This record gives sequence, C-alpha cells and structure tokens, in this order.
Amino acid sequence: MQLATLFHRGVTTVAAAGLLAVSAATSAATLTVYTAVEAEDLKKYAARFNEDHPDIEIKWVRDSTGIITAKLLAEKNNPKADVIWGLAATSLLLMKSEGMLHPYQPRGIERLDPKFVDKDDPPAWTGMDAWVASICVNTVEQKKHGFATPTSWVDLTRPEYRGHVAMPNPNSSGTGFLDVSSWLQIFGEEGGWQFMDALHENISHYTHSGSKPCKQAARGEVPIGISFAFRGAKSKADGAPIDIIVPSEGIGWDMEATAIVKGTENLKAAQTLVDWSVSEKANMMYNEGYAVVAIAELAKPVEHFPEGILGGMIDNDFEWAANNRKRILGEWQARYDSKSEAK
Repeated sequence: MQLATLFHRGVTTVAAAGLLAVSAATSAATLTVYTAVEAEDLKKYAARFNEDHPDIEIKWVRDSTGIITAKLLAEKNNPKADVIWGLAATSLLLMKSEGMLHPYQPRGIERLDPKFVDKDDPPAWTGMDAWVASICVNTVEQKKHGFATPTSWVDLTRPEYRGHVAMPNPNSSGTGFLDVSSWLQIFGEEGGWQFMDALHENISHYTHSGSKPCKQAARGEVPIGISFAFRGAKSKADGAPIDIIVPSEGIGWDMEATAIVKGTENLKAAQTLVDWSVSEKANMMYNEGYAVVAIAELAKPVEHFPEGILGGMIDNDFEWAANNRKRILGEWQARYDSKSEAK
C-alpha cells in the first residue's frame, strides 16, 4: 500500500514537472528583430532586456540602415521580422506609409519627448535616441598633410582636401542619407546638389557603413571621415587621435526607432519588447552611447561628445525626407556612385 502510494506520488510529481515544462515552453518566445544598431552593442541590448524578460529570446538580423530598409520592403508581403528595434525614423515613416507596421502605444510613452513619438494614435513607432552627423579628423594625418581643421561643410570642398575625405553611401547607410537630406534642407535643393558636386571632387571613396569613415579616420586610413558623433566619441575614448567637428551650418540627425511589424505571430512578446524599449532602463542604456535620448531628463553628457551638438541639430523635416527618399537616392546614385566601395 505504501509502495503504491509512493508510486502514485512519483507519477504525480513527474506529471506536474512535465506540465511546468510544457507551460514554460509555451510561454517562451523567440523574436526576430531587425536592426541597424552598431553590431558591438547588440549583445548588451539583448542581455539588458533578458534581465527583465528571460523567457523572450532575441534573434538579431543586423545590417546598415539602407540594407535593412530594403530587406523589410522586399519582404512586405511575406514579413520575416517581428520587431524593428533601432532603425532610422525616416525608414519607419516609409514603412508606415506602406502599411507595414502594427500600431501600438507602449506603457510609459507619456515620459517620451513628443518628437520621439509618431503622431498617430496609437503610434506606429517610437523613438529611442538621436544620432547626429559630424566630421572626424585624424590630427596626426592632418599635421602630415598640412591642412587646416575644417569648421564647416563648405570647408570640405577646398582643394587642399582632395582625395582625403570619406563619407557613407546614402543608399546603404542611414548616416549617409541623413547627410544628403540635411544638405538639401540646409542649402536648398539646387544649392545642396551644387555642394555635393564640389564635395565629390574631394571624396576618396563612399563606404557602405555610416560608422566606417570615422573608423577609417581613427586608424589613419583617411584623414577625414564624415560620420556620426557617437562613433567619433567612441573612437576617441579608445585613444584614437581624432577631433570631432560640428559644422557651422548645422548638422543632420535622425532617430533610432522601434516598431512592431504588421502580421507578426508573436504579438504579445513583441509588445513586451516595445514596452521595454521605451522604459527608463532602456533609455539609460541608450545614453551610454548617445547624448540625446527619448526620455530627455535622463540624458547625461557622453564623454568626448563635441560641444554645441544640440544647438547644431537642424529642424529636420523627417516627413519630407521619407517622402522624397527614392528620388533623392536615385539622383545621388546617378551623380556619385562611381566612387563607392565594392559591396
């Protein structure tokens, strides 16, 4: 009798354990997340999220902004992604216009700066942080070539810089696109293309990554790289001999933003990730690299960020940039692609 009772209890315990395992497996989820966040930061992003939600695994698909944008558009009728976490707001505006995003109002959205939130109710996307254009100048190479420090965009068209400048290709790089779209706003359409014609004469090559020109300047492979301030600050913190310049005419910028892909089969887990992406903890994580974050009162100065970065940010017309993206990229391709690096 005792043996039968023990056997019965053992079966019950095993059954209960099995039910718990099935329950855990059922509650676990894997999210396919498309991103253009710097590759070196992805482990950190996933680890911080998993501290609070260990039952949701993130499967990253990472590339430059233009590549991820093109991939998402190509998959419009058969989406592979569940969430986009860390892609340019101009790209998400384009996807919103194509009906590719699932509107969702995350918990805690009231703490975000309004310019980091899509205007629809519920919003189609929410912003995370802002990355801003800048010029990285290798001071050792500058001294070797004997040229002055550029202080404006127009300075980069001087003959002394011929062959010494690298910048990102806007067709593959979000940084490249924010550069081009901001120059067309700063100088006007006609003046913007005239500026880029003159700049093209001094370009050594166009990269397919927004961070690469600054990385190349940091290594001395090119004296001047048009890139973004976060990359410059990170390279300088690692000991690179570079100055980070905020051009006097103003600087373009874009937001890294987050959205749920319409049609995801993991909607509840996707909403959990988006809730977390606007949280105080997430914003403090973004602030480790970016000086401007969606919850403004949390932002602390970032080491080696250049002075005047906030004042230099132009009043960027994201809607205009998104609506004219295809035309701008086609024109740029026709004029300048001959100097692009091989893919």
